[in-house]
Amino acid sequence: MILNRYEKMIARRYLLPGKGEGFIFLVAAISLAAVALGVAALIIVMSVMNGFRAELFDKIVGLNGHAIVNGYEGRLSEWQRIAASARATPGVVSALPLIEQPLMASANGRVEGVLVRGMRPSDLQNNPIISSHVKSGQLVDIAPGSNKIAIGSGLAQSLGAYVGSEISLISPEGRDTPVGSVPRIVTYTVGAVFEVGVYDYDKQYIIMPMEDAQSLLLMGNQIGMIEVQVDNPDKVSETLAPLAPIVRGHGILIDWRQMNSALFSALEVERIAMFVVLSLIVLVAVFNILSSLIMLVRAKTRDIAILRTMGASRRAMMKIFVTVGTTIGALGIMLGVILGALFLFFRQPIVDSIQYLTGQDLWDPSVRVLSSLPSKSDPVEIGAIIVTALLLSFLATLYPAWKAASTDPVQVLRYE
Repeated sequence: MILNRYEKMIARRYLLPGKGEGFIFLVAAISLAAVALGVAALIIVMSVMNGFRAELFDKIVGLNGHAIVNGYEGRLSEWQRIAASARATPGVVSALPLIEQPLMASANGRVEGVLVRGMRPSDLQNNPIISSHVKSGQLVDIAPGSNKIAIGSGLAQSLGAYVGSEISLISPEGRDTPVGSVPRIVTYTVGAVFEVGVYDYDKQYIIMPMEDAQSLLLMGNQIGMIEVQVDNPDKVSETLAPLAPIVRGHGILIDWRQMNSALFSALEVERIAMFVVLSLIVLVAVFNILSSLIMLVRAKTRDIAILRTMGASRRAMMKIFVTVGTTIGALGIMLGVILGALFLFFRQPIVDSIQYLTGQDLWDPSVRVLSSLPSKSDPVEIGAIIVTALLLSFLATLYPAWKAASTDPVQVLRYE
């Protein structure tokens, strides 16, 4: 909307408080602040929700792959042929053998349920989710025959273990005796402690070399599953479709959507619901702009009539008041973007400060899954929020601007 010189001057004059117009200016300032808070809330919540999904996806998929070939009864025979076929499938990045088995762990008189994972040492060291989050010890020490394991930080805290501590793993796959089956108990030394940032993994995971896991679980040369990574996670089903006939009869092929469908579906529903609910804040702020402009038109009725008698057109009046209202909305949007960016940048210190002041644990990892507040801003999404808020602000100006343009100078100035 292009304004000429006098229209710009009048619009600028109406944006600033005149004599006796402090209340109107206060209402306009409240409208601006409401728009800013609404936009900031939308940006903050959507960025945090996107961060949740991205962090969970990266860490869950980083540990479990985009798909797994799970053997029947936890045993996968002929896994070398299946892994080779998977690696030869177009779009597949890697196919790694794994063993996963829930067991019991004991140390310092404490017992915890754990998830033992057997990996090849090279695969363990090349896994960025684990190798880049080692808190103490070294992954190179986790070698076949070393009798050393890596454990999550939450499990280390629960068992009171640290690098150099001994942990006994209890497996129900033991030897048979005249009085029944005796559980197999093997003691290992903690060689490394890691913290990937997902509470359940840090609380349960024990990682050991593949050969040691096979020996502990009496699996011989068998494994439990094959972890498959693809180049496009969104098309994992189409990519792995040729692998399904090869797997049939040996195990089940499950992709990341099936493994975590409930979690990611819940996050998507919550994300949409939060967007709709918080958009109402922007809508309420827009009504504030509407009310402040109506008050401004009523206060400036005489000025409008004089401008009309001096030759100002209806279109000029429309442009002036539309500009005033849209400017209030635009300034609020700019302030909201700045507030949102500042909050997201200092999000963790803000959460920590609130926890300190209230004495409440607002971010319990056992409930929130992740150990810190994540954030991932989507420029397209932020752009959509800005455009939507600006469009609503523009629409809110149309009725007051039309009322200003419809002012009859003869009726207003008749008794002046």
